[in-house]
Amino acid sequence: MARVRLNVAERREELLKATVEQIEIRGASSVRIADVASALGVSNALVLYHFSTKEKLVAAAFGYAAEADLAHLRKLLARRTSAVRRLRAAVRWYAPTGQAKGWRLWIEGWAASLREPALREVAGDLDRRWKAELAEVIAEGAAAGEFRCEDPESAAWRLTALLDGLAVQMTSYAGPLSRSTMLRWTDDALARELGLDHGALTG
Repeated sequence: MARVRLNVAERREELLKATVEQIEIRGASSVRIADVASALGVSNALVLYHFSTKEKLVAAAFGYAAEADLAHLRKLLARRTSAVRRLRAAVRWYAPTGQAKGWRLWIEGWAASLREPALREVAGDLDRRWKAELAEVIAEGAAAGEFRCEDPESAAWRLTALLDGLAVQMTSYAGPLSRSTMLRWTDDALARELGLDHGALTG
């Protein structure tokens, strides 16, 4: 059966989705142009027409997947409720469960970034933007008098550092922590950063 003809934007998105899937299966360092082409039933030349190198393809695929997560974070942080509620929802959503495909992709991206400058640049930019989104809402809540936080940017860095570390434990080591323990630690960390007691955070 003949393949449906796609426009350039549709084809690129198809290639990026397939690359994300192949990274999850094979790892960022092991995935090949041929793997992506084979998964879609297209030629290597077609993949290279849209992404001139494997490194550029992997970096673009990582950015494609991470942008979707960033869009969801922004949706949570834009809700019409208190800054505390928005922050708790965002941090608990970001907390890893050991099953999330997004976390496996991020860990693959961190490892590959050590050797691939294009991916390091994309991952670093997305990481900074993620922290900036959290810091903005922390600053908003502090300005509104919901809690006290003198340095929202540092608070955002500490929170994401904890969650990144938990992600490695849960994803790389088959989840040695229970979900309830991980979420309790997450709540405890957020409460400390906002200068709130646990009841005020969860109430």
